[in-house]
Amino acid sequence: MTSLHNRVNADLLRQQIKSENRPRKTLYFYQYYHLKNPNLFRDHFYILLSKFQVLGRIYVSYEGVNAQISVPEEQVEAFKIGLAEITFLEGIRLNFAIEDDGKSFFKLMIKVRIKIVADGLDDAAFDVTNKGIHLKAEDFNQLADQPDTIIVDMRNHYESEVGYFKNAILPDVETFREALPVVEQILAQDKDKNIIMYCTGGIRCEKASAYYRHKGFKNVYQVEGGIIEYAKRAKELNIENKFIGKNFVFDERLGEKISDDVISKCHQCGEACDDHVNCANEACHILFLQCPACATKYEDTCSPRCQSFNNLSVERKAELRPVAAFNGTKFGKGRYKAHHKESDLEMAYTDELS
Repeated sequence: MTSLHNRVNADLLRQQIKSENRPRKTLYFYQYYHLKNPNLFRDHFYILLSKFQVLGRIYVSYEGVNAQISVPEEQVEAFKIGLAEITFLEGIRLNFAIEDDGKSFFKLMIKVRIKIVADGLDDAAFDVTNKGIHLKAEDFNQLADQPDTIIVDMRNHYESEVGYFKNAILPDVETFREALPVVEQILAQDKDKNIIMYCTGGIRCEKASAYYRHKGFKNVYQVEGGIIEYAKRAKELNIENKFIGKNFVFDERLGEKISDDVISKCHQCGEACDDHVNCANEACHILFLQCPACATKYEDTCSPRCQSFNNLSVERKAELRPVAAFNGTKFGKGRYKAHHKESDLEMAYTDELS
């Protein structure tokens, strides 16, 4: 019988996939659907996907499925057939990654959640099926050039920091839940204009567009398939690509190039850089931008404090960790100032660590 949870050490799984020569494809899909028994579906889905050696992160809830996965290349067609056996997933759009080495996930994890995307909305208060009009790449380009059109990035600040559509509004938010009221306030005087929303693969805009139509916005659109599908279609049609920079993705890659532009800077030295990393100090683990030179200088950490802590003995780390505070202690996403010079407090702390 197939185990319905992964029991192997994560580091071992990572090593296995990193050394594997078999090519894999990274892809994303979602579907809003009223599932009566998410837990039962979750177990059935785990057994099905295990047949095709699928790895990835999937959320299941009463409102549907949200999946980010990788599939062995030779299993892709069989996987599609297997997926189509599930009625509400038959014919679903699969968003394949643009820059992909197949090393995006290392285990299969399917979790039952209250929602497939945390939005904080009361779905019973509005019609979630009354969503915005989908725009293919060519349609987006045409409407984006109209003077009465506003483009809105529905992603978080650390995503738009490395890439965005030209002339888009970029809300300074850390979560999708936070973005919804912020964007509504920004657009309060523009309810009659064309509002085009976009996100990574489209799932956030499905819900957001319905919410804004409910709130009185008349002309609401969304980029079909998000940035991923837009970039692929723009390339296939050989039309202008209006996306600048890198598309942030929520897997081991942390990003894929859409254009050659590097629009962001290293958080530590200010040099051009669009490489997201997590601080090597596991007690911190903050997501930030770091260039190769600073990675060497700070030993893959986000600050001298984390660097000092990381060089302590295991025993000393265990003693200090309950009382130590780092940039990412509260699970922030790049919300800190670069530590070019340590403050007196930091210097004292670093001395204590040593």
